[in-house]
Amino acid sequence: MAEEQFVKVDQLRPGTSGHNIILKVVDAKNVEQRGRADGPARQMRIAECLVGDETGIIIFTARNDQVDLMKNGAFVTLRNAKIDMFKGSMRLAVDRKGKIEASEPDSFTVKEDNNLSLIEYELINVVEE
Repeated sequence: MAEEQFVKVDQLRPGTSGHNIILKVVDAKNVEQRGRADGPARQMRIAECLVGDETGIIIFTARNDQVDLMKNGAFVTLRNAKIDMFKGSMRLAVDRKGKIEASEPDSFTVKEDNNLSLIEYELINVVEE
């Protein structure tokens, strides 16, 4: 089996997936509880978390059990993560095809002045002649 390739935050681009990345949780914002259509017993928890590494930061949308791992100052490894677009900006997410796990603390200092989620992207349709 090939060795896993890890990326850095500043390499993330809109519409990409399959990312393996080690991140530090800078800030985990309020957890939203939402009822789901398939019954009152199922609550969906969502947290918007600012995560990053030594190249930049990005918002990670944590869902359900993922929320429990996203504590301020914690380090996490995301496997097969993808970029979702939300109102023209990038959000990092891990769906059923991916995995999130706590990882050993790393020594890097998070570069907080390079927030990739603040960059607005515009969808441009290219018409080929």
